[in-house]
Amino acid sequence: MKLLLSLVLIALAAYGLVEAWPILSGPALSVAAPRDSAPVPGGIVSVRGSVAHVALLTLDGAPVLRDERGGFSSTLTLPRGTSILTFTAADRFGRRVTATRTVFVP
Repeated sequence: MKLLLSLVLIALAAYGLVEAWPILSGPALSVAAPRDSAPVPGGIVSVRGSVAHVALLTLDGAPVLRDERGGFSSTLTLPRGTSILTFTAADRFGRRVTATRTVFVP
């Protein structure tokens, strides 16, 4: 009987850990485009990527809309020279992840 009870408790604890993992792991951010150090002829750059477990996504401090699966995309017009794009994703507990991309407009 003790063995059965122990196995049930272990199974419940494992299930709880699996279900709580998204909350425990924090936000995830993946920027698919642009590539870092990419040249941008004409100054028009398309940014896209995905997030998970995120309450707020910003690009250089401005909120970015995302779809129901966490995907985001936007088109930016940049001035000549080097620009640094800073993506920040935060979850509801205040944990943050940041990704930066440097692009050059000739």
